[in-house]
Amino acid sequence: MRRSSTLLLSLAVVGGLTATMPATASAQGRQDIPQSHPLWANAQAKVADTAPAAKLSFRVYLNQRDNAGAEALAQAVSDPDSRTYRQFLSPDQVRDRFAASEATVNAVKSWLTGNGFSIGEVPSNRAFVEATGTADQTEKAFAVDLGKYRVKGQTLRAADKNLSVPANLAADVLGVVGVDQATNLFKPDHTDGIDSGKATKSVQPSDVAPGPGFRNAPPCSAYYGEKIDTTDPAYNGKRLPYAPCGYTPAQLRSAYGVDKVGADGKGTTIAIVDAFASPTIYADASEYARRNDPAHPLKQSQFSQHVFPANPVLEPPDQCDAAGWYGEETLDVEAVHGLAPGANILYVGGSDCQDNSLDEALNYVIAGHKADIVSNSYGDTGEDIPADEVKVFNQISLQAVLEGIGVYFSSGDNGDEVARLGFPSPDFSASAPWITAVGGTSIAIGKDGKRIFETGWETSKSLLTNGVYGPAAYTSGSGGGTSRLFEQPFYQKGVVPDALATKNQTGHKKGRVVPDISAVGDPNTGFLVGQTQTFPEGAHYDQYRIGGTSLASPVFAGIMAVADSLDHFHHGFINPVIYKLTSRTSAISDVQHVDGQAVARVDYANSVDASEGLLRSARNLDYQGLTIRTTKGYDDVTGLGAPNGLLFLFLV
Repeated sequence: MRRSSTLLLSLAVVGGLTATMPATASAQGRQDIPQSHPLWANAQAKVADTAPAAKLSFRVYLNQRDNAGAEALAQAVSDPDSRTYRQFLSPDQVRDRFAASEATVNAVKSWLTGNGFSIGEVPSNRAFVEATGTADQTEKAFAVDLGKYRVKGQTLRAADKNLSVPANLAADVLGVVGVDQATNLFKPDHTDGIDSGKATKSVQPSDVAPGPGFRNAPPCSAYYGEKIDTTDPAYNGKRLPYAPCGYTPAQLRSAYGVDKVGADGKGTTIAIVDAFASPTIYADASEYARRNDPAHPLKQSQFSQHVFPANPVLEPPDQCDAAGWYGEETLDVEAVHGLAPGANILYVGGSDCQDNSLDEALNYVIAGHKADIVSNSYGDTGEDIPADEVKVFNQISLQAVLEGIGVYFSSGDNGDEVARLGFPSPDFSASAPWITAVGGTSIAIGKDGKRIFETGWETSKSLLTNGVYGPAAYTSGSGGGTSRLFEQPFYQKGVVPDALATKNQTGHKKGRVVPDISAVGDPNTGFLVGQTQTFPEGAHYDQYRIGGTSLASPVFAGIMAVADSLDHFHHGFINPVIYKLTSRTSAISDVQHVDGQAVARVDYANSVDASEGLLRSARNLDYQGLTIRTTKGYDDVTGLGAPNGLLFLFLV
């Protein structure tokens, strides 16, 4: 089986999969799909057989032709020192040159229909063939037995061994996703950055009511330093400024220098990929612009959406806090429009929150070149991901590079992930080599709209109880670190310090380090958003402060849309450019640690009003207690730094 040259380590380390072995052919003319059997699907964990009549749907992903040639061309079209820089391909050219052939697609379809499966629509880039059938048909087609296995508190379907396919198809099969339910273990996170200390209930898409409400408690500041806390005790000998109430679009446009360039993103389409779709998204985003940015309304002609429906023949999909995803979509749309008010926005919603559904949504954008920029505010915890998912995602993101589409992913909101994993790790998909990983910063914007300072986002919280501040405890921060999964990409060589590139590695190997670049992410210096939510008095629109790298990614995507319209071309995959900018210009501000900065924050104990009391705390900016640190030069919290206004827009 062909494997991407970007993989550093054996894919046996991901997803609890069997060790990498050569594909084996059986006497019946079949060949195993390597790593297609999860290790957790063993006799000790089995609880039942899968009912023969049970319905399931899966995708057979197809290898592209000449993967090495595709990667070489992707590097050439995105490297400013290449003679073919920005000579991007159309979707048709990518398909005709690299995609699986029609003959291959027809052969796979014929094999599947011959086994009784019904075939779904094949995407225009021939990335996969989708099939629906019964468990009994699946067992016969792939020469396996399907069972139910107990793993990590869930009962999931899986085969008893590696899937196999006819030997004449084996070289064309990249992987099969959906026969097992391994992706149920790897639901992407989306972090709202509210950090109120109060849990909220999960709301399903079928529920009429929007998600539970949240409001900022006063006092808070209109700009950094406007109001100082003189009521509470001094913190570490300092009177702290109250946290901003949430920066407005105009404040962020000013701070990042996109407000006076004569360009607003017009001519660029930004796609936003999330799960589900908020029923009030356009009304909320329009009302938000009317209240907070009246000179830049969100026109109906600027906004469109495509939402994938759930498959009605299968078991009900896991809704994974759908109302939380509504909030994610709202943040992404309002942040993108706030930074690039002239750009068109395409929202694409996955049918559920699993990786394979989000991959389908992303592939929809890439296959048809539906947008010039894609912002993705989700990611898995760490890199322990099924091998098929890694290979599938790499192939989709590689096509984006060939077409000149810039794909941006949030780097994560849990720092080095030690608290959740027990060891440091960046998050996937941010760690993948053909996307731009966007980290988060804490930013102080003054009364004049200019940056007072910008430092790495790693927050700790000291709760004020009975007039005494408690110990500082880490809450959240920009995701980052060194990949165990991907080798150091060409654009990081000579820029990322070896001390970072060799972390988590054995011998003299070097890995991909996350993030690449950063923008505002800290919810304590965050963004004001508006959304319909459910409050004690009923459901209605209201506004609150929010953050996370879920904010940083759409903010940076908006900045790049402005650069597109200013420079009169679409930038595509920008990593090779920005890594060279750091040694040639000051277009990227080096974000460094700023010592001793903290803000005072007041929160409603019940998230909506003072009836159950207030929570007071000090929030330390750029906490230094992790294995990743904000330092001078490239670092694994903020990457290269943050865009430096006009210099960045003109030179990127």
